[in-house]
Amino acid sequence: MTTTAPVAHLDDQLDADFYLYESLLPDEERKILLKARAFLRDEVAPLVNEAWSKAELPRELIDKFRDSGLSALAYEGYGDHRPAVSNLLNGMLAMELGRVDASCATFFGVHNGLGFYSVFHGGDQEQRDRFLPAMATMDKIGAFALTEPDGGSDVSGGMRTTARREGDTWILDGAKKWIGNATFADYVVVFARDVDDDEVKAFVVEKGTPGFEPVKIEGKIALRIVQNAEITLTDVRVPEANRLQNMKGFRDVAEILRQTRAGVAWQALGVMIGAYELALDYAKERVAFGRPIARFQLVQDLLVKSIGNITACWGMLVQLARLQDQGIFRDEQSALAKDYVAARMREVVGWSREIFGGNGILVDYDVARFFADAEALYSYEGTHQMQTLIVGKSITGHSAFVG
Repeated sequence: MTTTAPVAHLDDQLDADFYLYESLLPDEERKILLKARAFLRDEVAPLVNEAWSKAELPRELIDKFRDSGLSALAYEGYGDHRPAVSNLLNGMLAMELGRVDASCATFFGVHNGLGFYSVFHGGDQEQRDRFLPAMATMDKIGAFALTEPDGGSDVSGGMRTTARREGDTWILDGAKKWIGNATFADYVVVFARDVDDDEVKAFVVEKGTPGFEPVKIEGKIALRIVQNAEITLTDVRVPEANRLQNMKGFRDVAEILRQTRAGVAWQALGVMIGAYELALDYAKERVAFGRPIARFQLVQDLLVKSIGNITACWGMLVQLARLQDQGIFRDEQSALAKDYVAARMREVVGWSREIFGGNGILVDYDVARFFADAEALYSYEGTHQMQTLIVGKSITGHSAFVG
């Protein structure tokens, strides 16, 4: 029988890191994680409740993210670190964002994931050189316009936004909906179907382009800090130089979503950790019947089920990051992670809110924000049903998609 030395307790270890997953990071990357954790705790967390209540994204918050140096760390040749950080660290950074606030995680993910990666993956070298340096420093903010008012998960086959070429200019017409950051973004990657060859193409539409009209969506009960827009495009003229040259069709769009679904799964892990930590602290402090409610068996049952979900999901995502680093990462693996982790997140935020009792519906206690925001994460980047169809096709060999 062989024995191994126990893993030493980590400095600043999260209570939710029950199996010491952070110990898998090399020292240099863990320093980056701890720096990000401190930044989010000290600079971002104090602002989010007021911003969430007002449904605003204050300029101060954007400036703090710009100065943090967190943008573009995952991209070779951009950001403060070269080479790019590992997918494991990149995932844990998304987790840290979700742990503090799902809206901030979404704002950052739209810019740093969907927007940035669209240009990084779909643009040629000239386009990367033109757009990405300012996006890497967050002097320019990006957005990603795929979803349409009448098409979400089925937009691949039913995209109504069109692109028509006239010489060296493309003319875009149509509408997009639920587009994060679009009310203020400098660069919006818009997907449209070419009327000549019926292929989906991508265009960088720059802020202020005539005919491009984003209107903020009001009345949301989740991700209230995120500035989602409904966009109308009327004779929007975009130069051929702004068509992403390496975006050849919806297969390239799927490549972007494969990467970003993994990021959303990490965000969902962060949301459940944030809710669990709030519930654990509250249970230790809240006194009922003369003792802290943490001493009650039924409360401990909810906390144990929560840490079980967190630990299982964290393990899944660690392996997913390894597959990404090895270059053998598949669509169905990303889909399963997003589906499973988002479902477990929904359970944990519900149990956490339950521990707070009536206080759990007050924004001042934070857990209400996590509870509401979880519903949006559960749906975006592909619903549960769509992820199920992707994984189901993979494991059975039969497509159950209708159409």
